[in-house]
Amino acid sequence: MKTTTKKNIKSKLISLTPPHGDKLVNLMVGDPGEKAKLIDQSKALPKLKLSTLEFSDLIMLGIGAFSPLEGFMSSADYEGVLENMRLYSGTLWPMPVTITVDSTGDYKVGDTAALVSPDSDLVVGQIKIDDIFSYDKDKEAKSSFGTTDPSHPGAAKLQGIGNYHIGGKVKVFTEGGYPEEFKEYARPSEVRDIFSERGWKTIVAFQTRNPIHRSHEYLTKTVLETADGLFIHPIVGKLKKGDIPADIRMKCYDVLLSKYYPKDRVVLKVYPMEMRYAGPKEAILHAIIRQNYGCSHIVIGRDHAGVGDFYGAFEAQEIFDTLTGDDLKIKPTKMDWTFYCESCGGMASFKTCPHPNSDHKMISGTKLREILSAGEYPPDYITRKEVSDILIDYYKCIEGKK
Repeated sequence: MKTTTKKNIKSKLISLTPPHGDKLVNLMVGDPGEKAKLIDQSKALPKLKLSTLEFSDLIMLGIGAFSPLEGFMSSADYEGVLENMRLYSGTLWPMPVTITVDSTGDYKVGDTAALVSPDSDLVVGQIKIDDIFSYDKDKEAKSSFGTTDPSHPGAAKLQGIGNYHIGGKVKVFTEGGYPEEFKEYARPSEVRDIFSERGWKTIVAFQTRNPIHRSHEYLTKTVLETADGLFIHPIVGKLKKGDIPADIRMKCYDVLLSKYYPKDRVVLKVYPMEMRYAGPKEAILHAIIRQNYGCSHIVIGRDHAGVGDFYGAFEAQEIFDTLTGDDLKIKPTKMDWTFYCESCGGMASFKTCPHPNSDHKMISGTKLREILSAGEYPPDYITRKEVSDILIDYYKCIEGKK
């Protein structure tokens, strides 16, 4: 029987899409002795309490998903990102990755601060402070989200945080509860090894914060026709109110993949980032993350990472057209509106279906949640029965707790 040696794995890794900035960082302190020593030293350091978003960003930095970033942004990187989506080095980066404080009294440039979990006194990392700077919240909101409207969840969250950003390199002590809570949790380096061992070169990523409905299934199977593998990569960080929680979604993914997808062509893993709902800018961030995981392509569909009516249906696709050839190695796979066509008798898109709109039944995560919230069973053309069963039980449970 043929075995795969470490040498073979290394040679295959070269064929994968390189990390963003050609550098996959690892900021996790893995040695138990070193970590214990740093945590003990943290007792004497000034403490910096993280928000849930900042904590999720810290983990993303630690595992290398935000490569090539090695910490929270200094003012030079921050301003470059806001002005033209560029770090000071010129590397593409679409949105700020920052931590914020109400006042600067406890912190000085050159000092090290202990980073503390948002829901406990647990020290989860350290930051070597190299910059402390004030910022314009409206300017950041307009750059990141395209709006200052407080009904946008990202813009609203920004208005509620402190007035100073702190930048500097970090050391990370924990990945939160994700490795214990999700068997599907994996770092970029681990996923790259999986792709290499399978001999995949073309891998299409599918970002999701919803259960996979029939439109998603159609999109993912369409791209799988021309790729070596499909990487289904759900976000399991904090979502907005009304979104379906990760544990329920995982049950939906498991039953769908076990019955309707080829097991040897699909990898399901999760990642801990908190959603920003930034539409086009977040679509680029999602692409960078998947490039770091080794993917060659990412599906960008209708209203990718959007919320409400803040973004046009295909703005998240159009923003990729503004990039230069060297900005990203990963490529967007742009997908049109998809729907169930009664005349076709199946899923289709405007590119493939000749029938009038009156024959089309549109499918979306929002529509699915509306049906479930009303206590109704979704039609088969919206989602598989096995998925509907899980979601109906979940919504009945919600109603029972009211």
